[in-house]
Amino acid sequence: MARDTLTGSRIRERRSIAGMRQADLARQVGISASYLNLIEHNRRRIGGKLLLDIAQLLGVEPSMLTQGAEAALIATLREAAADAGAVAAEVDRADEFAGRFPGWAEVLAVGHRRIASLERAVEMLSDRLTHDPHLAASLHEVLSTAAAIRSTASILAETGELEQEWRERFHNNLNEDSLRLAESSKALVTYLDESEDADERRGSPQEEVEAFVAQSGFHFVRIEDGTSEPDALVRDAPELTSRAARLIARDVLTRYSEDARAMPLGAFRDAIGRVGPDPIALAEAFGADLSAVFRRLAAMPDGVLSGDVGLVVCDSSGSILYRKQIEGFALPRFGASCPLWPVFTALSRPLMPIRRRVSQLGRSAMLFDCMAIAQPVGTALFDEDPLYQSTMLILPVSGDSDENVAVQPVGSSCRVCPRSECRARREPSILSEGF
Repeated sequence: MARDTLTGSRIRERRSIAGMRQADLARQVGISASYLNLIEHNRRRIGGKLLLDIAQLLGVEPSMLTQGAEAALIATLREAAADAGAVAAEVDRADEFAGRFPGWAEVLAVGHRRIASLERAVEMLSDRLTHDPHLAASLHEVLSTAAAIRSTASILAETGELEQEWRERFHNNLNEDSLRLAESSKALVTYLDESEDADERRGSPQEEVEAFVAQSGFHFVRIEDGTSEPDALVRDAPELTSRAARLIARDVLTRYSEDARAMPLGAFRDAIGRVGPDPIALAEAFGADLSAVFRRLAAMPDGVLSGDVGLVVCDSSGSILYRKQIEGFALPRFGASCPLWPVFTALSRPLMPIRRRVSQLGRSAMLFDCMAIAQPVGTALFDEDPLYQSTMLILPVSGDSDENVAVQPVGSSCRVCPRSECRARREPSILSEGF
């Protein structure tokens, strides 16, 4: 039902909230109760002075009666219905529900947003516990120190007679290990507390590089206009604190510079205007390989494309080397991603472009068109196997796209994917099917 045809339902709801009888409202605005009844059941349209009079008597703005709930609330309700899966919900009546019961609609929307937030938190924590090298090192320090204290205490408790010199040594060891345990525990708690804003935490060299690239919006103006070289940008970046991070960043920016020279921003923008974000057409126009076109599309500044795009690059082992996040498609920080992603499928079919429409379970109901290709890197050598990298471009599906395209359900990683019947599952999920 269209939103502008629900004015009567909103009038009835507001009248009930105000505790006013239908006959009383009809008399005060100068119409019959039967005509108001037709209006409230959306059988007669209303506007002009009559609408203004009713809104004034009900103590609301006319727009509250004609427009009802905000579009964002309606969209959240529809998203919640889509995420419910097997639960049948009247999605086409979400606007009517929000118009008649705005309070309950907001309760449902808040609950859905809360569930999504908790799901993201579980995913982040699971990924962090599995792959965070600093957290693993801190936990190892705490556990090894506790084991040392336990061993020393056992010797003191179970050995009947000890020479004074050895007893003093053990006591000294207990004191030193206790201090070390206190310091390492304090450092671990501090490290965990600092992670409330996960986007700002940069533990590994790859995370430093990711934060550095994201800070520029994945677009480097000084490289585009030729006023700076990758080495200079890396040298002037204080957020790249480790040597490893600077080496990785230099490789990323060098490849960025090569892509920018092969596909200059102005010409690439004009080509997108002619053929759209079609990687095949763009690759033919510039004589570039698809992986370079994928990277170039992901590096476009705001306003060039109609929406945001995501990017994932992995090596032959499946380890994620580079990623650009896109809303609605969860990307684990490094490793342990869903093996059903097209970026991994492409590794089994080198040099063959792959396109899949996917929907990531456990997140929003958004659909994405994922295009991937695996191509060799470096110079081909005799008697040596080629090294491949796979690149995947992630494009959100627009509302007017073909609905008959088959959709491949995927997850972010097995640990936080609630889909139990999955042929690619390698470990149990910590979530239930209905999460």
